[in-house]
Amino acid sequence: MHSFLVNLGYVLLALNFILYAVKFPKKDPAYKIFTVYILVMIGVQLSAKICMLMHASNLFLSHLYFIGQFIMLSFFYLKLVKDQFQKKAIKIGFVLVLLTLAIQYGIKPELFLKFNLYEIFITSFLLIIYATFHFYNMLEERRTFYFINMGILLYLFGSTILFLVGNLTVKFSKDFNMVTWLLNAILYVIYQLFILYEWKVSFYKNKKEEFIN
Repeated sequence: MHSFLVNLGYVLLALNFILYAVKFPKKDPAYKIFTVYILVMIGVQLSAKICMLMHASNLFLSHLYFIGQFIMLSFFYLKLVKDQFQKKAIKIGFVLVLLTLAIQYGIKPELFLKFNLYEIFITSFLLIIYATFHFYNMLEERRTFYFINMGILLYLFGSTILFLVGNLTVKFSKDFNMVTWLLNAILYVIYQLFILYEWKVSFYKNKKEEFIN
């Protein structure tokens, strides 16, 4: 079941990239940044898969995943929000997070070999705040990337809790550890379905209208 969900997540991720990449040249900066974000996630997932097939540890890739996700989605939300306070908050959060992580890894390079609880929490927590900013803004503005934003909020909230116990589950039974990763795989599939649905309702419709016109 876990392998099926993981592979389904890979398939949906690749499908989403293909669909979003088709209209990449014609879209706004936020759309382009999100498309590149999907590509970065594909790169990390492929690398993790290769490491697994070679029976090598891929735990170090978790840092590329969380930091890469934080960087790309920070730029994504920076393009979406219009309020100057929100923009300033995103910029300050971006600098502080990367600075503190650089200092932390400089002092404790051994953190590269396990889940970094601070990294997981701070990158995901700030992105949840940025997603909340966007939901608040959509109360008075046109709904843009509504389902993507909902997917980000749901996935990050759930996966953050699961990853935060990642260092603890290795001490428990194999079956208990598998439940954690199974739940994360389910969340990831749901997240990709939100992204796919966003394309269907927001961009596929536009494509049909352009064809008719």
